[in-house]
Amino acid sequence: MIKIFKNLSKRDVGYIFICIGLVILQVWLELTMPDYTQKLTESVSMGNIEMTDVLVNGGSMLLCAVCSMGAAVLCGFFAAQVAANFAKTLRIRLFDKITDFGDEEINYFTTPSLITRTTNDVVQMQMLIAMGMQVMIKAPILAIWAISKISFTNMAWTAATFITVLIIVVLLGVIILLCYPRFKKIQKLTDRLNDTARENISGVRVVRAFNAEAYQENKFEKVNLEVTKNQLFTTRGMGLLMPIMMLCMSGLTLAIYWIGAYVIEGAPLLDKAVEMGNMTAFTQYAIQVVMAFMMLIMIFFILPRTMVSAKRIEEVLDRKCSITYKKDKVKEKEQGTVEFRNVSFSYKDADKPCLSDISFKINKGETFAIIGATGSGKTSVINMIPRFYDATKGEVLIDGVNVKEYPEEQLECKIAVAPQKAILFRGDLKSNITYGTKEEVRDDDPRLLKAIEIAKADFISEFEDGIKKRVAQGGTNFSGGQKQRISIARAVFKNAEIMIFDDTFSALDYKTDMLVRKALKENLKDTTVIIVAQRIGTIMNADKIMVLDEGKIAGIGTHKELLENCAVYKEIALSQLSEEEL
Repeated sequence: MIKIFKNLSKRDVGYIFICIGLVILQVWLELTMPDYTQKLTESVSMGNIEMTDVLVNGGSMLLCAVCSMGAAVLCGFFAAQVAANFAKTLRIRLFDKITDFGDEEINYFTTPSLITRTTNDVVQMQMLIAMGMQVMIKAPILAIWAISKISFTNMAWTAATFITVLIIVVLLGVIILLCYPRFKKIQKLTDRLNDTARENISGVRVVRAFNAEAYQENKFEKVNLEVTKNQLFTTRGMGLLMPIMMLCMSGLTLAIYWIGAYVIEGAPLLDKAVEMGNMTAFTQYAIQVVMAFMMLIMIFFILPRTMVSAKRIEEVLDRKCSITYKKDKVKEKEQGTVEFRNVSFSYKDADKPCLSDISFKINKGETFAIIGATGSGKTSVINMIPRFYDATKGEVLIDGVNVKEYPEEQLECKIAVAPQKAILFRGDLKSNITYGTKEEVRDDDPRLLKAIEIAKADFISEFEDGIKKRVAQGGTNFSGGQKQRISIARAVFKNAEIMIFDDTFSALDYKTDMLVRKALKENLKDTTVIIVAQRIGTIMNADKIMVLDEGKIAGIGTHKELLENCAVYKEIALSQLSEEEL
């Protein structure tokens, strides 16, 4: 947990030292007040009290209280600054780290867990600093200072105080030992709760279509009930602390007065007033000691859960990315080429390789298609080109250079990807099509209009707002075909030398599919196009077609060549079209 506090900035560290100074001032003022109480009690006991004594001592106590309050307010202000800045830094570091993660790391942590760690776990850390920093600094200082003041006053009173503190510490330790494992479990259950809620919301149409609302409710209720049981256990456990503390405080006060009665009774007449004052002052000091431990309890309410959150955040920040990039820009040997040399690939913990000994080369300007049965490894092949995954064995080369040699920005500039599932971001159509572009793009920019034309996204002109049409999160206000065409327009607008379409045409009708491919061929003659498809009609006119079967190459060639030489391709083709159509 200490490691995570290295994210504090120099300014925040400075604020912490200011807080320490303010807390020391606050404790000194609070421990000075019993001295004035002692003087007043002695004066009352001796019977020679005057109004001047009341005004001087009472005024001094009031001044100490006001100054202590002012120090507490200032300390709270600086603590809030530190907490907010620290949470901001953690969120930025987590977001940047997650952005650098490859698919392997995302799958390891899972999306709901990463969301929980970036939000809920960071909030736990912020609460610890905002609420706890003052108490964590103040409690030990107050306890040590108060104990040092009472240690040599009366051994019986001191013993009663130490016994009370020992009881509190033991009970506190037992409760924390019981609750800590549950706090750890709660954070994992929160991940599951988020996962279940996210699954239900994202799949709400399927849930309704299959009348499965009751099933999903039961599924959510099961996780929710488990979270509730653990939270009730920890809350009840922590709830015992305050009554125990109040009982100990009341018992200590009673013990001090009971011992004090014997001390005062046995003291000489002249010393009775002094002992009375000592007892009053000691009672206040002893209560301050107990109060210090009561403040620590406030920390222990959130500390166990915060320790779990800190560990979960550290897991993300310390996780080494499976994919790393070089810093120095490389000089390409070719342009627009993609080559696989004896590439094999296995997903983590998989029983067998997903791809085995894949070798092929795509030349500049070629349209290269990949087809195969579901699970044959089509998407795995193209995922290794932009380095979503790295090859387990062999080499993937772009422009004659191994992809592992490229710096991240140089590699990303070469490739445009239109994924199988079209992803749209909240904003408008223009921001989605020009996504990733650093310079300002006008609404009538020829590149933007050309990308829309090639993608056959002519439906945009039908909107009242046109290119400024609002896009909801996930593009839920557009149909599947519209989202795919916007995704294609985004890839075209990037104008990269290599374009990858991962089953991007599946949501398009045959006519639009044909028109888009024709427009790509006519307008992007020097661009290398890689198409993953299930439909034979989409890939028939490709320069080369690679057929995959159970992670291996079953054949490479033109449509005509494969019909003659590749049984797997012919079987797929005949399942979709008649021999005459082929």
